[in-house]
Amino acid sequence: MALLPVLCYPDPRLHQVAKPVEAVDERIKKIVADMAETMYEAPGVGLAATQVNIHERIVVIDVSENQNELMVFINPELVWASAEKKFWREGCLSVPEFYDEVERPDQIRVKALDINGREFEIEADGLLSVCLQHEMDHLQGKVFVEYLSLLKRNRISLKMKKRLKELVGQR
Repeated sequence: MALLPVLCYPDPRLHQVAKPVEAVDERIKKIVADMAETMYEAPGVGLAATQVNIHERIVVIDVSENQNELMVFINPELVWASAEKKFWREGCLSVPEFYDEVERPDQIRVKALDINGREFEIEADGLLSVCLQHEMDHLQGKVFVEYLSLLKRNRISLKMKKRLKELVGQR
């Protein structure tokens, strides 16, 4: 396994739409293992392949308290979303240290393939629902800050660019 570099907003590669996984083979299983290691190390509760510059429809999530219940979603599809919506405070490994309220459907149903290529469906609410929607947005090239006002989005973008310059200057 290996840690993968996480792209940071406003990197244009975060806006690339991921392609479906053709087959769940050893290459995909290695990507999943590397993504899981990267997510746990960060630490985070979810990671989409787009965030590590792999533009395939792969998501790893672990919202358990002990971070020991890895869930893998390959080619995830939203098949149902409740009309009821809720606001959740979201953060993102690609937008470190920034959190804001985002309104999303409260409950969802998602169809995907597991790590062995078997299709499954899951109904989710609460944190799992938010996390799934957030990570599936990444696969569509969308970052959570795009739900925010233009003013907030621009402020975050400027701060992230400044942080990147500072990091580059320290090397």
